[in-house]
Amino acid sequence: MKDKKQSGPQALSRINFNSSRLIRFLADLAIADGAESKQTFPQRLGQWVSFTDANTLYTALGSKAAQATVKPSKAQAGAKSAAYLVVNEELTRVRTALVDLIKRSCSPALGTARINFPTPTSDTPPEIAASYLPFHRFYLALQRDMDARVAPLRVMVRDTLMTASPALKQLAALDTALDGILGDRERRLFGAVPLLLEKRFEQLRKVHQQQLVGSGKTDDPATWMEPRAWLADFRDELVEILLAELDVRLQPTMGLIEAFSNEVN
Repeated sequence: MKDKKQSGPQALSRINFNSSRLIRFLADLAIADGAESKQTFPQRLGQWVSFTDANTLYTALGSKAAQATVKPSKAQAGAKSAAYLVVNEELTRVRTALVDLIKRSCSPALGTARINFPTPTSDTPPEIAASYLPFHRFYLALQRDMDARVAPLRVMVRDTLMTASPALKQLAALDTALDGILGDRERRLFGAVPLLLEKRFEQLRKVHQQQLVGSGKTDDPATWMEPRAWLADFRDELVEILLAELDVRLQPTMGLIEAFSNEVN
């Protein structure tokens, strides 16, 4: 008999902020500590969860009804498969839309976007063009867009799992509990990303200024977005970090859908 794939709490235990592509990328830029924790997931979770929160998790995990296994009828199995396709397609739609938004916002050549990467001109004084504040606001705006689309998707998937099977209902309840317990800390971690990026912004700008001194050239903000110029490099790195953050934000939802897929298939 083939081992049944995991669709319970362990499906969520793979979600690890420290080992994510986002943290590795920030560490590669030398602006964040990407050292992998030696602790297990329960040990790391224990540092985030209070005694009261632990009771909430215990309640989510302790339902006897969730342990029952009932073989679904053919009609129920068909409905479950259809529901899985709906949530999986919605995940693809949301992720594709956000990837497109990030890329368009950072590259005018790809088309117009509601949010645009701040681009200085020759008329912009260098001391104003070199302010990080517009880029901070730009990143925060894209974070708000990600949150506005990813959070409802996660709720939709949870609601679907609640009626799919007892095991998936238990998993959805656990995800709800984890979201409530860890949500504030997760938001603080995401909020720190644009602050960390300011360090990288200043690093690249400092190298640019040092190169100007050596060349004797006059600084022109209009050249900062030319290929391999410092602000263009920062923009390219920003795209990678935004895409990595999107992956982290989608991980809980992807874990739920993966568990759903394991049951359906």
